Amino acid sequence: MTSVTVLGREVAIPVEIRSARSWFASFAVQRAAAARIVAPTSLEPVRLPGGRSMLSLAFIRYIDGDLDPYNEVAAAFLVADPAGGKGKGVYIHRLPVNQEFTCAAGREIWGFPKFVTPIEIDESTAIDHADRAVLTVNGETALAMTVRRGIPTPMRSTALDAFSFREGVLRRTRWELRGSGSRMRLGGARVELGAGEIADELRSLGLPKRALMSGCIRDVQMTFQAAEIL
Repeated sequence: MTSVTVLGREVAIPVEIRSARSWFASFAVQRAAAARIVAPTSLEPVRLPGGRSMLSLAFIRYIDGDLDPYNEVAAAFLVADPAGGKGKGVYIHRLPVNQEFTCAAGREIWGFPKFVTPIEIDESTAIDHADRAVLTVNGETALAMTVRRGIPTPMRSTALDAFSFREGVLRRTRWELRGSGSRMRLGGARVELGAGEIADELRSLGLPKRALMSGCIRDVQMTFQAAEIL
């Protein structure tokens, strides 16, 4: 185990998230549009049937972990492993958060594209069986996403390679997930786009549109290993 000093505080590596809630929706987008966004990294979006690639949007409420409580929104593309073979990973393209410490840690330790901005997560919409997040950037709504609760599904522990690209450096981070209370469904998500760079970028990918699938995990734990520079 190693550690990194972030804003005067020691953070042990690997970083542990002991409790969080997460929601996601995955969309088939035109591969050419996805490739233009991913191009600076030299990564390749995975090709789906019909010349498509996969974009996932997520919002997460971190409740107990080494980086303190915070909210987060993520936009990520499914990409091929740059080492070749049949391996796949996720390129974390956008990762706004609502707290300074996790922003500094994410940028310093893994090169994640974090920045601090308001993120509201509303889990009170029990009548609609849905949960909602609103991302505000520069005082304007950039993105709102509502995820309807699906049917209970088994969840296996899994590990993914998360790729980040910052200041010309590509990094790979092993990201492990385990948890309970998983629910999934076809479709099930509504995306509303507002103003600004993030909203315009999502429009260029064809959003808002129907999700391939969506889901949530009511109690998830995560482990983030040290980043490997590629």
